[in-house]
Amino acid sequence: MTEARMHELLDGWTASQAAADPDAYLRAILEWHFSPATGSPFWLERAPHLGFDPIADVKELGDLRRFPDLSDDLRTVRAEDLVPTGAHGSPFEVFESGGTTGAPKRVVDSLSRGRNVDWVGRVLSQHGFPEEGNWLHVGPTGPHVVGRTIKHLAASRGGLCFTVDFDPRWVKKLLAQGRTELAAEYREYLLDQVELIVDSQDIRVLFITPPVLESLCSRASLYERVAERLEGLMWAGTSVSPETLWQIENTFFPNASVAAIYGNTIMGIAPQRPRLDDDTQPCVFVPFFPQSVVEVIDAEGAPVAYGERGRVLMHLLARDMFLPNVLERDTAIRIAPAPGDTADGLADIAPFQDGTGAKVIEGVY
Repeated sequence: MTEARMHELLDGWTASQAAADPDAYLRAILEWHFSPATGSPFWLERAPHLGFDPIADVKELGDLRRFPDLSDDLRTVRAEDLVPTGAHGSPFEVFESGGTTGAPKRVVDSLSRGRNVDWVGRVLSQHGFPEEGNWLHVGPTGPHVVGRTIKHLAASRGGLCFTVDFDPRWVKKLLAQGRTELAAEYREYLLDQVELIVDSQDIRVLFITPPVLESLCSRASLYERVAERLEGLMWAGTSVSPETLWQIENTFFPNASVAAIYGNTIMGIAPQRPRLDDDTQPCVFVPFFPQSVVEVIDAEGAPVAYGERGRVLMHLLARDMFLPNVLERDTAIRIAPAPGDTADGLADIAPFQDGTGAKVIEGVY
């Protein structure tokens, strides 16, 4: 396949076209990332040590299990080495993970995340999110991709995006050290910043994490000013119980469309799909397939049955970056695809417990 043909496929395919033939999409991705003319130094240096030829031997999504999990290399690799040679000249950004399991991992992105976010915007429309109005992002910005994501969503829907930044790494460090009073003080400081914005700005859509949202609802005057105008509420980060979610949707924000997103720096964004009448889970997340291929597996690596809980295994198949076979720190319940969907859903996301008794600190995100 010529470089021009690979550009045509990877730049021209819509998500629906790629989902209709994911194995062909996979082969185009592999040829892009492992051909000397277009691949990144990261993969071209590692390819001779894989024990197989990614272009010749990987034909379908199931073959991705042959790759090792190299995500730990993202903690120290030169970011320049992640950029595909074929994409030189395109503007790239660097984003970092939250650092929950150690030093942050870094990824690069040019176009791929934007396509993911555009699709998320279409899903939000299915939830009834407003097509115009200002957004308020109460969450990480800085090196974290979610900040750019929310700004992109707001801009694509004709609104301005206000931001209240916070550092999830700092809060996790405080909690790990048992400094809960200082962490609580920091959370109140975040709400002070929210109050300054909503006092003077017309906010119609709010992105926030559940712990901070809970604190916001406890500050009566602030809650009332937010709730009286809010038309859309998006939450993400730490998990929410069905009882708490019911309260959010029906008691605190009954006049707003409420939806969640699940994802991370490597995987991208899996939005909550609109709820079906026969859903047994209040939130079912659907990944941006086949750019994000997500499996739910048992301890032996086999897919769990629908309705069962397992560990999240992720494969990123994007033009800007390829990263297969990444075992995430999350567990989820595997859900059968809804009518019209091409990928399994995920529900009831929870931190993975490794059996050692070590506490997973979610903090404010």
